[in-house]
Amino acid sequence: LRRGLESSEAGEQASAADLESARLSAQAELATNYFLLRALDVQKQLLDDSVAAFQKSLDLTRNRYVAGVAGKVDVAQAETQLRSTQAQAVNTGVQRAQLEHAIALLIGKAPSDFSLPPAPMRLVMPAIPVGVPSELLERRSDIAAAERRVAAANAQIGVAQSAYFPSLTLTGAVGSQATDASLWFTTASRFWSIGPALALTLFDAGLRRAQTDQAIAAYDATVAEYRQTVLNGFREVEDNLAALRILEEEAKIQDQAVRAARESVLLTTNQYKAGIVSYLNVAIVQTAQLNNE
Repeated sequence: LRRGLESSEAGEQASAADLESARLSAQAELATNYFLLRALDVQKQLLDDSVAAFQKSLDLTRNRYVAGVAGKVDVAQAETQLRSTQAQAVNTGVQRAQLEHAIALLIGKAPSDFSLPPAPMRLVMPAIPVGVPSELLERRSDIAAAERRVAAANAQIGVAQSAYFPSLTLTGAVGSQATDASLWFTTASRFWSIGPALALTLFDAGLRRAQTDQAIAAYDATVAEYRQTVLNGFREVEDNLAALRILEEEAKIQDQAVRAARESVLLTTNQYKAGIVSYLNVAIVQTAQLNNE
């Protein structure tokens, strides 16, 4: 009974960890959707700024066409570029609405009654230490649940082994030993007895040994699952640490590409105004700038 209670308590603690894991998963999904939504807000602002710049380019091209300096094809290219970017800006609204609805569901509100106004993403990434202590992984609810299941399975071995011990029962009897009905209720004819009784199975054809082996095998399986859960935890931590390090390097190079693209647009636009290049050159460098942005 004691080992059975120990197993049940460990199972309850594992279930509590499973509940915490589900809660953590929902919180992570909420955070992911929120940051994706804010990233779309930044992207929408970028596209709106590009639309304004492309509108100026279209106005410039039309004026040059009216003056007879540019051809009709330049106007068509400028207008195509403008409308295409406007379509991209409108399309972000669909993705943003879907993320907004997903956030509403995660916080328990009806999608029609929930909205988040656009806002810039002001995010400061936390400093991640070089060596993350392995003790931090013990806070993970999935690892805690796996460890508690190991404890529950270990207690079940004790439950199975208890079948080897004799079964102790307390029995008692009370009655009358009179053969004459008139003497049934007299004190002299009454008797009682109380005492323990031990019962031990001498032969079970290997049943208890098999049940114990089964409990040990189940324990070994939970130990393997626990080890796998811990290894997965280490892998996920290492994956994200590597991603942070590599993406930080990529972001620095991307910043350089953005600066170079902006300078290329400025130079090519000046060349177009001077009549040195066609508008196709301007469209190419503007598209490259938008992609890098």
